[in-house]
Amino acid sequence: MNSNDKYYNEKLSADKLKRCYEIAPPRIQQYLEAEVNHVLKKINSGDVVLELGCGYGRILRLLAQKANLVIGIDTSSQSLMMAKKMIQDLKNCHLMKMDAVHLTFSDKIFDVVVCIQNGISAFHVNKIDLIRESIRVTKPGGIILFSSYSDKFWSYRLQWFQLQSDAGLIGEIDSKKTRDGVIVCKDGFTATTVNKEQFIALTQRFNVKTSIIEVDESSLFCEIYP
Repeated sequence: MNSNDKYYNEKLSADKLKRCYEIAPPRIQQYLEAEVNHVLKKINSGDVVLELGCGYGRILRLLAQKANLVIGIDTSSQSLMMAKKMIQDLKNCHLMKMDAVHLTFSDKIFDVVVCIQNGISAFHVNKIDLIRESIRVTKPGGIILFSSYSDKFWSYRLQWFQLQSDAGLIGEIDSKKTRDGVIVCKDGFTATTVNKEQFIALTQRFNVKTSIIEVDESSLFCEIYP
């Protein structure tokens, strides 16, 4: 297990992960709202939706309000336990402990697959495998939504991570190594992004249509249409 796996499964799970969002300054809150609103616009009332890396359930309720059925998966048992409490009154939302690159679902069963908040980088898994599995479980005519950060958002993102560091949620940021969209902490934690060119390179090997869209000058979406 690498340093980032330990962070999201142990140090940054459940209440501590939730705390990261609670301390987010106004511009980060705006970014988070714009990001999820972009996703919600893509969901129809009859859709079956899969969220990869649902964490403590931050957006599950919003997804469930739009979709017919929502399944959230994560690798952190603690986060899933917290998410279970948050969605306990929702009959159309279910949780599973699962690795996003080894999905146990059948082929072509989801209308929408969602992996936002830079999950494609934060998971620290093979990105090609992650995209391949997402495509496999998505219906023809469906959509897969990956998001990372816009280059224009670097200063706000760095400020947010500094607040998380100050709160003891992540390690001390290494100012000498942190640059060009990459945040490095002295305890080994790293946070990278995927830019437009990288998204195109990652998806061009698959027989899919891809659209790259910047939202709110904060998030960069890669929309994949199998």
